[in-house]
Amino acid sequence: MPEKDLRVGVIGVGMMGADHAERVVNRVAGARLVAVSDPDTARAADLAAAFDGVRSVGDPLDLIADPEVDAVVVASPGFVHEEQVLACLEHGKYALCEKPLTMDSESSLRLVEAEAKGGRPLVQVGFMRRFDPEYAQMKSMLDSGQLGRTLLLHNTHRNKTVPDSFRSEMIVRDSLVHEVDVARFIFGEEITEITVLAGTPTGAAAEGVLDPQVSLFRMAGGGLVTSEVFVNCQVGYEVRCEAVAERGTVTAGRNSTGIYSTVSDENGGYWGGQVPPDFRVRFARAYDLEVQAWVDASRRGEVVGPTSWDGYAATAVCTAGMEALATGRPVRVDLADRAAVLGGVG
Repeated sequence: MPEKDLRVGVIGVGMMGADHAERVVNRVAGARLVAVSDPDTARAADLAAAFDGVRSVGDPLDLIADPEVDAVVVASPGFVHEEQVLACLEHGKYALCEKPLTMDSESSLRLVEAEAKGGRPLVQVGFMRRFDPEYAQMKSMLDSGQLGRTLLLHNTHRNKTVPDSFRSEMIVRDSLVHEVDVARFIFGEEITEITVLAGTPTGAAAEGVLDPQVSLFRMAGGGLVTSEVFVNCQVGYEVRCEAVAERGTVTAGRNSTGIYSTVSDENGGYWGGQVPPDFRVRFARAYDLEVQAWVDASRRGEVVGPTSWDGYAATAVCTAGMEALATGRPVRVDLADRAAVLGGVG
């Protein structure tokens, strides 16, 4: 591996981007944060000032083109991802793009095609659950064959609360997208059909928001996946996955794997654990491993983890999922021919 550190720029310094910036500075080896960019220039300047040798760049495209930047973390809103990732491809910069890759399947496919045309992989998509030790162990155990074929997958995805601006379709596009990638990752195949159902909404949701939602995926090999997404559960961030195979089950994310405590009050004693307040706590280790893997691979001139095709496939499923939410009916997922699009790339 090259001795020179990977010089990293971060685009978008909201909650996720600021977290990644701090991660690159303090918890990742072989990388050096050199620049940040955000439409909120004051926030970007404040973040840059918190670390030695980091510049704030006004235009994110200028950051990407900067010869002093080797690789870019794209943590900006999804509607600008296409332009920014395309710029990374044009300048030959490795990119770690947070999900979703783009806002719809057509624009995601354009990125896959542009990367393939360039002749070498440059994009890793931020589906960090693949790097979570429990999810990775589940995948390894199921792939070993000791439990027989995987038949069913059950996902639970609960968030304490979201802003009123987080609408029903965003639950599919921005939250369920993780379960989409988990299903593809665990089964190792594509999703062919999606159904999204919404019952009585919680009183904690904004007016008109359908929360919680339950989705059903049909996999190419016949397996089924159920996913509950509840973004205003009021308790905390709770994510787990149970795989049901022919000779056993595997569960990742059980709360019992965390802290265990007892407490008493005038009504008696209670036992329990702690539900993390948000995703940064629950998946802190996964994010560390994800970014470290991206840095190491970029320094080697490679891409590991979820590819642009994985980002496109997930977006295509969620695009169909938004139609399924609106109609209440199953919707077929139509994907481009992978071999024809990628050729020998990806």
